[in-house]
Amino acid sequence: MELTDAAISQAAKKAETDGKKYIRVGVKPSGCVGYKYLFDWTDTIRDDDTIISFWKFKIIIDSASWPYLRYAKIDFVRDGLNEQFKIINPLEETQCGCGASVQFSS
Repeated sequence: MELTDAAISQAAKKAETDGKKYIRVGVKPSGCVGYKYLFDWTDTIRDDDTIISFWKFKIIIDSASWPYLRYAKIDFVRDGLNEQFKIINPLEETQCGCGASVQFSS
């Protein structure tokens, strides 16, 4: 898992502002083609989590999601008035038409 400088900067600001230091990143079965990405701020760490420390926050990934996310990169992008964290994953094989779900190569 890798983060761009923009993602690190934005996550550090949010961690300082909101006081939450952990970002849970994962996948769950959902949508048209297979899986949906999860990206949530949390205070909970589970026994099976992989923890990756960054400056003022930590990324946590559960063991079931790790194989799908191990090569992913998180970026923070702005498009007009919209801004969001975006997961860029070389293991993605396809996305559904609306972009809400993805399928992974085996």
